[in-house]
Amino acid sequence: MKSSMIFRLARVMLHVFWGMAICATVFPWIGQEKRNGHIRRWSTRLLRMCNVTVEQRAGGAPVLERAMVVANHVSWLDIFVIHSLHPSHFVAKAEIRAWPLAGWLAEKAGTVFIARGNRRDLRHIFKGLVSSLERGERVAFFPEGTTSAQGNLLPFHANLFEAAIDAQVPVQPFALRYEDEAGRLHASVDFIGEMTFAASIVAILGGPPVKARLAILAPVDTVGAHRRDLAEVTHQAVAAALGVTAAAH
Repeated sequence: MKSSMIFRLARVMLHVFWGMAICATVFPWIGQEKRNGHIRRWSTRLLRMCNVTVEQRAGGAPVLERAMVVANHVSWLDIFVIHSLHPSHFVAKAEIRAWPLAGWLAEKAGTVFIARGNRRDLRHIFKGLVSSLERGERVAFFPEGTTSAQGNLLPFHANLFEAAIDAQVPVQPFALRYEDEAGRLHASVDFIGEMTFAASIVAILGGPPVKARLAILAPVDTVGAHRRDLAEVTHQAVAAALGVTAAAH
């Protein structure tokens, strides 16, 4: 491994340890607004260390403070890209909790982990999501349920959309795209198949600069809606924003 790569990895690791220290010693004593400030700044610095710049697409809808956010899922970078602009309480698959250091950090930043096929876990988390939304917090999740390669968009699972209906808050879709310097889909970002978290970090640090583009789409009203309809409408909106053909449900 080249010395420059070792240096970059060391910087990222030190930043992760710094984030863990903040979560352990500062977060228990401050409110959510100040936590969000720390999360935003820490995420921005992490992305900068990974040679990732973030751009919110002009002309999009305003971001709602009280809403359920749904987004396409490409990489572990997704959470930090969104956090760098609009900190949110994330719901993520349980496998992320097992990632070295980053899993613990994500949990302390407010991420809730859900195990596939665990209905009891789902019911417990569902109640927590409704409570968070009713308190006026922004909750975000990836309804594809897993990462997909750029240029594709998997069907959206409908279950968690019910929390937005129960809490009577809108659903707001976000669309994420990662580009290289020529504006093409970035080859190093996809985090799919058997790729490990460590391998993904090395690929990103060793690859060309990344531009993360986040599109904020129009919110969808949930009054009188069905969760399957919300999943379909937001799926079509994200597909259109990404310029991809939506996979059939």
